[in-house]
Amino acid sequence: MKIVVLDAFGVDPGDMDWSELQALGDCTFHDRTPPHLVVERARDAEIVITNKTVLSADVIAQLPTCRYIGLLSTGMNAVDLEAARRRGIPVRNVPAYSTASVAQMVFAHILAHANHVESHSAGVHEGRWARCPDFCYWDHPVAELDGQTLGIVGYGAIGRAVARIARAFGMRVSVHTRTPGRDEDGLRFVSLDELFRSSDIVTLHCPLDASTDRLVNAERLATMKPTAILINTGRGGLVDEDALADALARGVIAGAGLDVLGREPPAADNVLTRAPNCTITPHIAWASAAARRRLIAVAARNVREFLAQSAS
Repeated sequence: MKIVVLDAFGVDPGDMDWSELQALGDCTFHDRTPPHLVVERARDAEIVITNKTVLSADVIAQLPTCRYIGLLSTGMNAVDLEAARRRGIPVRNVPAYSTASVAQMVFAHILAHANHVESHSAGVHEGRWARCPDFCYWDHPVAELDGQTLGIVGYGAIGRAVARIARAFGMRVSVHTRTPGRDEDGLRFVSLDELFRSSDIVTLHCPLDASTDRLVNAERLATMKPTAILINTGRGGLVDEDALADALARGVIAGAGLDVLGREPPAADNVLTRAPNCTITPHIAWASAAARRRLIAVAARNVREFLAQSAS
């Protein structure tokens, strides 16, 4: 059984164990595969595994021995699913492997704005505390999360995990979802307009589709509190980046924490990289070592289940 992994480096820069997958066949790992080499590298494989390398209809048509396509991701947009269906090739993804890691990143960004640990630590290392005439100093107000309202847009696994952490901090939680549930102590379901208007922090966890493309635009930002923070660890397309940069520059809202952008990697002149009070991480909310181990383990299990079904 020939197995090819087209872009392993995006999941494993060298710290992961692939032995579960290797036990299932003759594995070839490529760090990255440019478009012009996809067919050449996958042509003879029965199992093709990809993270972000695109398997278009044209590519799939040129893979005569391919019996299974596995994704090292939750999203399936790297594969032309209809072309795979026509060929009878099953496509499996890996859902919900990074829920805890993404929820943790949400609060890493929230706490970056609330406590400013990095900038204060840098000041101490530069000698500012040693020169301070008082026993302490702060460059930014330190905010307390207890009693603040966190607005969660989208209430799947990640949204629920974020809500649990928020309640542990003593925050009130407002949720907007297409399928609202029953209010609980400290958690209520509200309209989208009310959520943006009343929340101290808004965090996005809804899918990106035609109805949510640029959900956060200039008009919606204008309804937020001037002290509010926007967090996006979901999809970059949920936010109008020009509108957000303008809102930050004019003080319409106080800050933003982003792990995703509309284009990744971003252009060197992306407006948000120059925006004030905007923390940006390079799409790493999913990328804890624990989450990546789960991702690889489930991808291997998916292949093992496919092989067992094929043999039965």
